[in-house]
Amino acid sequence: MTSVSTGNRPAITLTIAGSEATGGAGAQADLKTFQELGTYGIVALTCIVSFNPKDNWNHRFVPVEPQVIADQLEAIQTCYAADLKTVKLGMMGSPATINTVATALKSQKWDNVLLDPVLICKGQEPGHALDTDEALKANLLPLATFVTPNHFEAESLSGMKINNVEDLTEAAKKIHAISGATVLAKGGIRLAGSEAVDVYYDGETLEILSAPKVGEVAVSGAGCSLAAAITAELAKGETPLQAARNAKAFVTEGIKNRVSSAAPFDALWQGGSR
Repeated sequence: MTSVSTGNRPAITLTIAGSEATGGAGAQADLKTFQELGTYGIVALTCIVSFNPKDNWNHRFVPVEPQVIADQLEAIQTCYAADLKTVKLGMMGSPATINTVATALKSQKWDNVLLDPVLICKGQEPGHALDTDEALKANLLPLATFVTPNHFEAESLSGMKINNVEDLTEAAKKIHAISGATVLAKGGIRLAGSEAVDVYYDGETLEILSAPKVGEVAVSGAGCSLAAAITAELAKGETPLQAARNAKAFVTEGIKNRVSSAAPFDALWQGGSR
């Protein structure tokens, strides 16, 4: 059977992430963002997350077996060997998953490895959460070319408390120093003031990305979609700084056009910029 290509071939974007059943975040948000921004989206699932409406909407987490993750990535990397140069890393959930993903990433060259560092340990207690976060810092952070930590993750990676934009800027510089990656540290609604502020730093250029806050409550999928939008823009050939600017505008419109539900949180709509 002969393969026939018509029109312009889209950039290929892979997300390695978890499924979030309500559709607001995770792999679902990534794929919708990729589609909206004109890239060909692919996903390798690492876990399945379903909020529990009977338990205050807390997470129910089911990991995908490491061999199944490896199988997904083998199929993807073989199928698109010539064109797969950009990947986004989302929720991993366990050291075994992180090791499996790191092994697959090291098997080829990448132009862009965007790490959205989903850290799950809220304190330095021993156990699974801390083990997972340490594995992420040791095995995935060194592979990243671009990192998008939120307020909590930026504090964890930088080892400092973040109370204002100056702190966020210092944290972005520290994270760049330890990773070598371009950093977009996301202040979002966590910092005081009327603006949602993120800090971009690549070792040379420092830029504060700011947009008026839309409400005072976090919107599901905002962080995932921002990271996915940067991934798509990088895959299309944008510079890291312009990719961050474009992604910020994309997510701001998605938050303005949020989707409400019976859950106690709204979800970003990736089609909001339309």
